[in-house]
Amino acid sequence: MTESTIHNKILNDITNWGIRAAIGVIFIVQGSGKFGQGFVSMLGNMGLPVEMQIPIALAEVISGTLLIVGVLTRISASLLAIIMLGAIFVVKHASSLTGNGGYAIDLVILAGLLMVVTTGPGKISIANIVKKLPRCLH
Repeated sequence: MTESTIHNKILNDITNWGIRAAIGVIFIVQGSGKFGQGFVSMLGNMGLPVEMQIPIALAEVISGTLLIVGVLTRISASLLAIIMLGAIFVVKHASSLTGNGGYAIDLVILAGLLMVVTTGPGKISIANIVKKLPRCLH
């Protein structure tokens, strides 16, 4: 009988960290750009309160950093997944998968975040190094 299993090898851990790091860097760069006046005017044009600028920017920068280092990984990925759902449905109105204003990249990032939520931080993380952290904080 043919059986497919995923073995617990170092390549899986490196890949897990690579996905976390790539998504984390994307959100750090995007979040740091949201501290300017351009994002405030965009929020106002969408009918959202301009006071949401700082919480959204901080959520992206802090959660992106926590994803990279591997602390509060599931909570950070969940928060970023909510932000991505907002980007797909509120900002881009889920109108077109591809083309101008398409949400294809947002959907790929959302899928990566959901993968992080389900798999956790992996072995290459501070949560794994500091074994005393409760599992809910991984």
